[in-house]
Amino acid sequence: MATRIRATARRRARDDHLAPRRRPRQARARATTDAILTAAARVLAARGYAATTTNHVAAEAGVSIGSLYEYYPSKDALVVAILEAHIAEATTVLDEAAATVRARPDASLDWMIGTFVAAMVRLHASDPGLHRVLFEEAPLPARVRRTLATVEQAMVAHTTDLLRRHPAVRVADPALAAALVVRTVEALTHHHVLLERARAGDDARWAREVTALVTRYLEGPRAPAR
Repeated sequence: MATRIRATARRRARDDHLAPRRRPRQARARATTDAILTAAARVLAARGYAATTTNHVAAEAGVSIGSLYEYYPSKDALVVAILEAHIAEATTVLDEAAATVRARPDASLDWMIGTFVAAMVRLHASDPGLHRVLFEEAPLPARVRRTLATVEQAMVAHTTDLLRRHPAVRVADPALAAALVVRTVEALTHHHVLLERARAGDDARWAREVTALVTRYLEGPRAPAR
C-alpha cells in the first residue's frame, strides 16, 4: 500500500510539473494563452522539438517570456497542452464518425470501414508537420499516454460492437479483430501521411486500398473458434 501511495504521489508530481500554472478566466487572458499555444504549434512544426525554446514561442506569440511562464512552466508543458487539445479534437472527429456509422446500421461493411479510415486520414493530415513533432519527436508523458489509451479503448469498444452486429463479418473473435483494425488503420495512416504521402499521392485512393484491406480481412472465411 505504501509503495502504491508513493508511486501515485510521484506521478502526480510529474503531472503537476506539466500542467498550466493557472487557467485563464478573463477574455484577455484566454486570448493570451490561445496566442501562446498557436505560436508554440507553429514554432514546433517549423523548428522541431529539440530546436524549439520558450523564447522562440514567446517571440512568435508577441508576448514576454514572463507572460508565457505565467501560464506554462516549460516547453514540455506547452507540448502537453497542444497534445491534449489535439486528442480532444481527435475524440470529436472519431465520435462523429462513429455516430455516422451508427445512423446507417444497414450500410455495407466497406462503407463503414471507409468512414473510419477517412476520419483517421483527416486527423493526421490537418497539420502533418506538427503531428510528426508531437508523436515522433516530443516525449509522451504518462498522462498523455493514459489519455491516448482511453481514446483507443473507446474506439475499439465501438468497433467491437459494429463487428458483432454486422452480418458480413466472419472473424471468430470480434474484440480481437476490432483491436487489430483500430491499431492497423492508425499505424498505416500515420505512416502514409507523415512519411509516404509525397510518393503515395492521392489520399482518397490510398484510403480506398486500406479500406479494402481491412474489409477483406473481416469478410474472410470464418476461422474456427478456439
